[in-house]
Amino acid sequence: MGNRLGRAMSAVAALAMVSGCGGGGSGSTLASGGGGSTGTSGGGGTTATGCTLRERQDWAAAQLKEWYLFPDTLPASLDPTPYTTVGDYIDALTATARAQHKDRYFTYLTSIASEDAYYNSGSSAGFGVRLSYDSVAKRLFVAESFEGAPALAAGIDRGSEIIAIGTTTANLQNVSDIFTSSGAQGVSDALGPSTAGTSRVLKVVTAGVTSTVTVTKTDYSLTPVSSRYGAKVITEGGQQYGYINLRTFITTADPALRAAFNSFRAAGITNIVIDLRYNGGGLISIADLMGDLMGRNRSSSEVFEYTTFRPEKSSNNSTHMFTTQPEAIAPTKVAFIGTGGTASASELVINGMVPYLHANAALIGTNTYGKPVGQIAIDKSACDDRLRVIAFALQNANRRGDYYDGLANFVEASCQAGDDVTYQLGDPREASTRSALDFLEGKACSKITANAGLGGKQAVVAQPRELLVPQDASTAQRETPGLF
Repeated sequence: MGNRLGRAMSAVAALAMVSGCGGGGSGSTLASGGGGSTGTSGGGGTTATGCTLRERQDWAAAQLKEWYLFPDTLPASLDPTPYTTVGDYIDALTATARAQHKDRYFTYLTSIASEDAYYNSGSSAGFGVRLSYDSVAKRLFVAESFEGAPALAAGIDRGSEIIAIGTTTANLQNVSDIFTSSGAQGVSDALGPSTAGTSRVLKVVTAGVTSTVTVTKTDYSLTPVSSRYGAKVITEGGQQYGYINLRTFITTADPALRAAFNSFRAAGITNIVIDLRYNGGGLISIADLMGDLMGRNRSSSEVFEYTTFRPEKSSNNSTHMFTTQPEAIAPTKVAFIGTGGTASASELVINGMVPYLHANAALIGTNTYGKPVGQIAIDKSACDDRLRVIAFALQNANRRGDYYDGLANFVEASCQAGDDVTYQLGDPREASTRSALDFLEGKACSKITANAGLGGKQAVVAQPRELLVPQDASTAQRETPGLF
């Protein structure tokens, strides 16, 4: 996933904790004044009153001074004049925390409109695929393809390899050549902007067959739990195991999660696989729901997660106790599949269950990204500016939450496994799914090492792939790393 997931108050509303997400992230939403405009994510100045570049930069600096979780790392003063965008200035302000591995571009500026569209319905524009790449072999693979989107309609699915990209058949460039000349960012650039109507010609190899297809980016809504493989029951050796793959923590995940756990409960299933291998995070409310759905045998006096602001903002602290849900199960063992693309709300769920399941909750795959903090959203609505500020830390019932280098050293059990794109997610033959089932069945495995979490890199298991994330990632691409 690379070393950066995206770059990008006159009246304060009552804090309503909504999220604390992955590559980008979200949290409480605050209101802030400003003049009328249509500002862009991390962009330069606008012409409307209150929305010049300098006014937006000064506004961003003031919000950081008031809310930033690591105020001691902020410079006493920093002249914004040399910085040509608000985003560049924010990066400079947070550079010390970034050097300390606490804020890896988690504080950023984005668009209110585009972010709301994503969190409410998963809406974004693209081909509808999640891409991963092998930086050594300079190859590009489809890790996942989404229902209702153009790529799947064109026959491009998990396991397909994109070997050439162009705007026409006449100017196709080999992916390996793009990697050689321009690196991963060059490949992102070649795929075009995340705007509806953008077309690309792709040469694709699927199941050994090479084809050339034209795919046009369209607006679509991401389904958080796949209708094809997202939730199912796997039967092996006379035993039943629940499997659920959650792509992202957005509002529409609520009914899908409830339906999945209700089916497990009806079948009497208590051993489950929760596949979060590409899940970059999302709404804390959905993470809390997932914890509740594993809390049938927990009481309302037991803590799932603590949210803690800096001392002078402690009035905003909150605690989520397990809340009774009619669809909940009492899990015996849970296998959480994770990778370097597993971040924030995903890590919160895993960390939250460790105090209760101990070694019966295992991390399967590789180390996770390492984001034990969350953002609040501060809006300068007239400029369409939403500042995402790291403002709170996330901890489990044992007050453990310092997993900046991933969860490998925080879980009591883990099993190293690869991500085999030659099989669909949830297929018992797929490497991580197989390892998860083996854990549930009590079989031995090799423990995950922690060093792979640094910078969000995946461990070198099988094929050393990373999720493709552009430098100027959209909200959708931060929360669904690899999305194009």
